[in-house]
Amino acid sequence: MHWIEQSGIVAVIRLDDLSSATTLAEALIAGGIQNLEFTYTNREAGKAIEQVRASAGDRAHVGAGSVLDAETARQAILAGAEFVVTPTLRLQTIELCRRYSIPSVIGAFSPTEILTAWEAGADYIKVNPASVAGPGYFKDVLGPLPQVKLIPSGGVTLDSAPLFLQAGAVALAVGGNLVQRAAVREGNWDAIRESARQWVDLVERSRNQVS
Repeated sequence: MHWIEQSGIVAVIRLDDLSSATTLAEALIAGGIQNLEFTYTNREAGKAIEQVRASAGDRAHVGAGSVLDAETARQAILAGAEFVVTPTLRLQTIELCRRYSIPSVIGAFSPTEILTAWEAGADYIKVNPASVAGPGYFKDVLGPLPQVKLIPSGGVTLDSAPLFLQAGAVALAVGGNLVQRAAVREGNWDAIRESARQWVDLVERSRNQVS
């Protein structure tokens, strides 16, 4: 099993200020999070990836999110990204990630997009916004397409997370409901650590119930 689905959760770090990236990463890691995604909605994302890779070592996997094209994916990989996440279906990005042997998490929504991304070599399909699709959609898609590996993203909550896992999601991508902006802004790293621990425990409990 790949480490993304093994840990079962990706912390999506979408912030305007990444000056505390390494401290934030330490709080998330202390709470049990093993996959950290810095989104390229911030121009400092590459720098943050580089810094956190150096500080975290083998305690966490650091990736790039909101990657819009293959060139940005390449820059992220050169900065040290260990996985690449796109918001939409980008075949050239899948091709580039395969060239560098970097796992890709490709955004798709319709069954046609999902299968197209999968057949092109995407390692995971990120269904976004998951809050619109809902857990039932995952179950319906996986009925005829049981081979694809789906990750919900966008509006995943502590209440909906177990339902997505029960419906067949292999992992969760969680942003603001895990990495609370207010806590980061205030430097409340204890709150971030406890939030991480809560999510990690939830994934573990949900998986035990499924099995």
